[in-house]
Amino acid sequence: MQMIQTVLLTVLVFFVIVTIHEWGHYYFAKRAGILVREFAIGFGPKLFSFNRGETKFTLRLVPAGGYVRMAGEDPEIVEVQTGQTIAVRLKDGIVHRIYLDRLDERSESIRGEVLSVDLERQLHIDLDIDGELEKFIVSPQALVVARGNETQIAPIDRHFSSKSVGKRAMAIFAGPLMNFILAFVLFLAFVQMSGVRENILIGEIAGTDVPAASANMQIGDKILTVNGEAIGADFSRMIEIIGENPNKTIEIDIERNGVGQKINIIPLPNEDGIGKIGVIADFSTRQAGFGETIISAATQMKEWTVRIFEGLKMLVTLQFKLDDLNGPVGTAKITGQIAQQGIVQLTNWTAVLSLYLGIFNLLPVPALDGSRLLFIGLEAIRRKPINPNKEAFVHFIGFAMLMLLMLVVTYNDILRLIRGE
Repeated sequence: MQMIQTVLLTVLVFFVIVTIHEWGHYYFAKRAGILVREFAIGFGPKLFSFNRGETKFTLRLVPAGGYVRMAGEDPEIVEVQTGQTIAVRLKDGIVHRIYLDRLDERSESIRGEVLSVDLERQLHIDLDIDGELEKFIVSPQALVVARGNETQIAPIDRHFSSKSVGKRAMAIFAGPLMNFILAFVLFLAFVQMSGVRENILIGEIAGTDVPAASANMQIGDKILTVNGEAIGADFSRMIEIIGENPNKTIEIDIERNGVGQKINIIPLPNEDGIGKIGVIADFSTRQAGFGETIISAATQMKEWTVRIFEGLKMLVTLQFKLDDLNGPVGTAKITGQIAQQGIVQLTNWTAVLSLYLGIFNLLPVPALDGSRLLFIGLEAIRRKPINPNKEAFVHFIGFAMLMLLMLVVTYNDILRLIRGE
């Protein structure tokens, strides 16, 4: 039962952070008046789909991200061409459905050869019906029906490319923005659940021959000062002071069962010459106040952002080994391990993943949101659009390279699982 729960929580984590990202794109695209054809979670073959309004919502097989497909970003899937025989169905004298196949089965429709058609600007179709010319106005929401699929036409004012630079940039930036907002909200929740650290406690003593054991330190001792400096909950500062004093006596004030004591201890140097006393810390906590919650969540956002950029710097400068990278399989494994630690730690980890996804997508790498924003920025500077075919080619190459890297890393993840690492 615990295994099933862990798997479900892991899937939920990925589903939430990807869905909130794509929802950002979807929401601001809709606000800009862009026709959103598909809202997809995952890539590859479709597992499940449903239509709501103008958009098809799909769940796909490969859980490696998602996308929002907007009209005008790619060539339109279905085209109506002159010389083609089609059938149209009218409602109040306006074309609402255009049939491209199985014409004999289309009841209550008008059949003819296309003489002229414009489904983007003038929205009309001229048909040759038994030698006579008939002109029809086409509804902006008309559906083209072919091979069992219905595709809504996209007038030029519903295309992504027809919108202002600002609206397009917002539709792209909104994905990472939603990840940042989700991360901050989850950090707020984590602080509320875990509380604010007040003091350092001795959580564990690492053996009987370490300095802490020799000095008679005990599990549960509260650390008050180290070498006369009040420590509070700053474990990093405690480690720093101890590390600077190998083979030197330092004085630690503790509180044990409500009674203060002074302990003299000599840190022993490790292989790098850094002083260690052999303790693992725990912390006493209290409920965070409103202001403390916001400040603590913001601090966590800042600290994790720095760590993420440090990791990305190593990636860019090739200061890593393949085993240092985790793909979807490796990340899912870590997420499952953290899920077993409880909802508090899983909340914190989900916040980190959401923050990472937002930052990673803003990198100026082809096929990522950052690259698309870069092209929009260049368009704003040049005051004219960049050739869409060239831009599409750049994004295609970038996407192919990302997928190749994903395959290599995923293969390595699977090998590590087989080896039990």
